[in-house]
Amino acid sequence: MNLPPQVTERAFARLAEINDGAAPPQALRVAVEGGGCSGFQYDIRLDAPAEDDLVLEGNGQRVLVDPVSLPFLAGAVIDFADELIGARFVIENPNAASSCGCGTSFSI
Repeated sequence: MNLPPQVTERAFARLAEINDGAAPPQALRVAVEGGGCSGFQYDIRLDAPAEDDLVLEGNGQRVLVDPVSLPFLAGAVIDFADELIGARFVIENPNAASSCGCGTSFSI
């Protein structure tokens, strides 16, 4: 049994800031696609939920993961980092054997 990904309070709080005043509020989609410098890359964007998505809810916000991406994100932590290099949603993924410096690409 694979653990579903988790979303931190900080990520939900940032999504709430992004959605402030938006009607209806958008969900954050976290997907895994082939490509990138390490073989797979994350696709993180605002999107509407699909029928077969896993929906993670918190702070009145929703994060979506499609069924194809779910095995790649088992046990991962979806967070928001505000660092010198920029503010962005980040994935701490225990399934990634290696990742590249950009933080958006990984291999298994």
